Parts: sequence; structure tokens; C-alpha cells
Amino acid sequence: MNLPNKLTVLRVIMVPFFVFFMLTDVGGAANKWIALAIFVIASLTDMLDGKIARKYNLVTNFGKFMDPLADKLLVCSAMICLIPSGKLPTAIVIVIIAREFIISGFRLVASDNGIVIAANYWGKFKTVSQMAMIIVLIADLGGAFDLIGQILIWLALALTIISLIDYVWTNRQVLTQGGM
Repeated sequence: MNLPNKLTVLRVIMVPFFVFFMLTDVGGAANKWIALAIFVIASLTDMLDGKIARKYNLVTNFGKFMDPLADKLLVCSAMICLIPSGKLPTAIVIVIIAREFIISGFRLVASDNGIVIAANYWGKFKTVSQMAMIIVLIADLGGAFDLIGQILIWLALALTIISLIDYVWTNRQVLTQGGM
């Protein structure tokens, strides 16, 4: 297993630790900062694994499939953890997670037809906006950051919908192959 794939697996392993600190009170007030640190480190592994894979030609089918799944696990877990605090509306989380299921299903259909679809720029912008939103919402610094958090929520939602439409449109031939 190459380094980018190890970083992807590490990101998956970090998710339960992140969720633990988001949803328990074991560390008291430090929990949010521990969870935030885990989330930021996990998010950075997302950027790092892709850069390393492309720079050193270490792109693998495992990475093409697992990297987006690791991102989905991290981001969706974080958003679900933010619902009880009231920082993130349930309806927005449902729309964002629904998009992830649709894209995952689309990738499975493509895979059945021998096609591997890598993430595009809209998907990358969507992921970055969601990660930034989550960081601001977890940090919960108040003041102007509340407004920034709200802007990031709506930006992440908009990019989620745009990236879904672009993804389906760009890869629409997948829908016409394999008897779908």
C-alpha cells in the first residue's frame, strides 16, 4: 500500500475518534478543540494524499474509490454531529448526504461498466467548502464567525447542488450504458 492510500486509511481511522470527542463530554471543554484538531488533521490528509499521488504517479483505483469515501465519512459524520447543537440544520445535512449517496451510486454504475470516475473541480470545491464550514461551526468563536458560518453553510449547500448537477451531466453516458 502506497503513502497516499495509507493517508486515506488513516483518515478513515480518525473518524471514530473525531465523533467520540464531538459527542462525549470526557474531556470537558477541551473536547471541541480535540475534535477540531482531529478534523483539521484528517482534512489535511485529504489534500496531502492527492498531491502526493499525482506528483509521484501513485494514483490507484483503490485511491480513486477510497479517497472520496473517506471524505464522505469524515464530512458526513461531522455534519451529523453538528445537528444536535443546532449549528447545522438537519434539512441541509440531508441534502448534502443525499448528494453523496447519489454520486456513490453513480460511481457504482460506472464501475460496473468498467469506468472509474475521479472527482472533478466542482466536487473538490464542494469538499473544501464543507470542510471550512465544519471547522468554523466546531470552533464556534461567536461574533463575526457566526455570520461566516452561515455564509459557509449556504455556500457548501450551493456547491453541493452545483457539483451534483455537473457530475451527473458530465457523466450522463453512464446512465445510458449497462441497461440503466
